[in-house]
Amino acid sequence: MGSVVQLKKQINNSYLNLRNSVEDKLILVEEKITSKLISKVDLIHKMTDYHLKTGGKKLRALLTLQSAKLCGYKKGGRDINLAACVELIHAATLMHDDVIDKAEIRRGKKTLNKIWGNQSSILVGDYLLSRCFEMMVEDGNLEILRLLSSTSSEIAQGEVLQLQNKGEIDMLEETYLKIISSKTASLFSSATKVGAILANKESKYKEALEFYGKNLGLTFQIADDALDYNSELKLFGKKIGNDFFEGKITLPIILLYQKIDKIDKIKLKSYFSKEKRGIEELEYVLNLIKKNNIIKECYNKADYFINLASNSLSIFEDSEEKRILKNLTSFSIERKF
Repeated sequence: MGSVVQLKKQINNSYLNLRNSVEDKLILVEEKITSKLISKVDLIHKMTDYHLKTGGKKLRALLTLQSAKLCGYKKGGRDINLAACVELIHAATLMHDDVIDKAEIRRGKKTLNKIWGNQSSILVGDYLLSRCFEMMVEDGNLEILRLLSSTSSEIAQGEVLQLQNKGEIDMLEETYLKIISSKTASLFSSATKVGAILANKESKYKEALEFYGKNLGLTFQIADDALDYNSELKLFGKKIGNDFFEGKITLPIILLYQKIDKIDKIKLKSYFSKEKRGIEELEYVLNLIKKNNIIKECYNKADYFINLASNSLSIFEDSEEKRILKNLTSFSIERKF
């Protein structure tokens, strides 16, 4: 057990090092978000205040701040403004996600749609996006405006693609990668590229950070999807099975379907064609995943993207900022929270 605790500590440190590196600016980001979400409409105030109190890793905001720091951005507070903007885009997509997925719990607390209903959640998500665009216009950089607005469009397309393939147990791995590339990796890549744009770096540096962010995001999502079916991690207190109960087809299920026999294929297909799934069905799927070594296969695939992310930083000179971003790749694949 001691070695497991030590591993968790080591993994968490890569995230904590990132957070500590830009802690002073992260505080200002959180203040900026709070100020931007002020509204005279009481319901908006209640819902956004509740959302802010649910916390979160603020990983995308941290990536924006750290990438700007890596590229030598020092003057002004544009990195703070845009880190807040990126985080608000993420928050808005979560609100919309929870409505689509009929989710009831996020970060251990009831979702906004569970408390206030779907209509309010969608409208408040739209309110967050409108605030984002105000902030982008305030920044005044057309390249950043173009980047973040196209990212918002790409995230929406990823949502529709996922909805289009909902319940399709025989989904192609290629389709899954397109979905997570749009839904998750696109915002990661924009967050990191923004840092290079702020510092007026050459195109090769912008492209390197964009590539880093994209592959970090792919790794992060694959690991997250694997984590949801990893019954070996119960000792960390992480509740598993959310994707299963919501009927999401993710990489563990796609890979499992390719390996199991005809009888299990029929059974698995029947589970995901139902409106609701139960604990016994989850246990059955977890046993199949363990028996077929699916979690390891997921992490092997994530390794490919993690290496791409890490290697893309080689263009930058060695620095503490570069080291932290390289180490973050281990957090994205090995995290337990």
